[in-house]
Amino acid sequence: MKERPLRTTVIGSYPFPGWLEFVSAHLDRFGPEDLKEAQEDAVIAAIHDQTAAGLDVITDGEQTRLDFNLSFYGYLEGIDREPAPPRRFGPPAHDQRGRHAITGELSAPRGLGAVEEFERLRRLAPEGFELKASVPGPYTLSGRLIPNERYRDRYAVTEALLPIVRKELEDLAAAGCREITVDEPSMSCYAWREDPRRFVDIFNRTVEGAAGRCRLSTHLCFGNFKGRAVGPRRYAPMFPAFLELNVDEIHLEMASREFAEIEIVERIAAVKDVAVGIIDVKSYYIETPEDVAARVRLCMKYAAGERLSFAPDCGLSQTARWAARLKLANMVEGVRRVRRETGQ
Repeated sequence: MKERPLRTTVIGSYPFPGWLEFVSAHLDRFGPEDLKEAQEDAVIAAIHDQTAAGLDVITDGEQTRLDFNLSFYGYLEGIDREPAPPRRFGPPAHDQRGRHAITGELSAPRGLGAVEEFERLRRLAPEGFELKASVPGPYTLSGRLIPNERYRDRYAVTEALLPIVRKELEDLAAAGCREITVDEPSMSCYAWREDPRRFVDIFNRTVEGAAGRCRLSTHLCFGNFKGRAVGPRRYAPMFPAFLELNVDEIHLEMASREFAEIEIVERIAAVKDVAVGIIDVKSYYIETPEDVAARVRLCMKYAAGERLSFAPDCGLSQTARWAARLKLANMVEGVRRVRRETGQ
């Protein structure tokens, strides 16, 4: 189990400061040292907002990534990155993300960059906070790569990426990272039409080198590109198979779904810790501490405090920073109220 009951945490991403958005859109105007400084300053800002909110567990906000996983393709060899997505205008959707052609054997001789991100976080973070890194899993990473004669379908691409991600997790553990989230949102988005047992096998082979060396978690999400879901928002197709995921904690998206299927918390808590999403990152309604406390009490009807953590539904990268600050602060205060009530 985790170190404390009713723990407050986040998934991984945090909104970019406005100036970093500007830098990202005008990379040709900045030198390498300018970019390095901008990234480090953004991490400092993300750390500040999380620590000011009083979270127990913080991340680097994924400030050096373009989206939660797309920057990882820059570390892969054997692909030809598409310069522009097939559709640029109109309402946002996943077809506004580019897909990349595979041109050779997939490899990542420099790793995927997560170790460097963690080492920067460890250097910049103040004492007293648990540090968490997040890495996308191979099935999710495979989704933006186009199969070819060598890798004939998405599962073949996944198998090629699996040892790359596995080594990154092993390297993170070796670097001293005590908590890692392996993000596989594509698994939870498509479990309704694929074999969930196959997903479990892929996941467990991915984490086998890091399991037991750090605290592992995974995030069962339904998609959040531009605040939109991409799959049917139901957990039923994933279970009972996903109870066999080799993790210490499973994170659930609950707030945006009005706590539908809340009973799954009890089922998971029988064998693992549960991080419940109690903040809706897709809404600009700012949950009050009273709202949060009521949601925590609801969750405690299904699991003991020792099994529970609380977080936003998903990463905060698609939420404006002013709202993210308020939501995190109120989440922490609401959880603290219940801690005081229950003596935990």
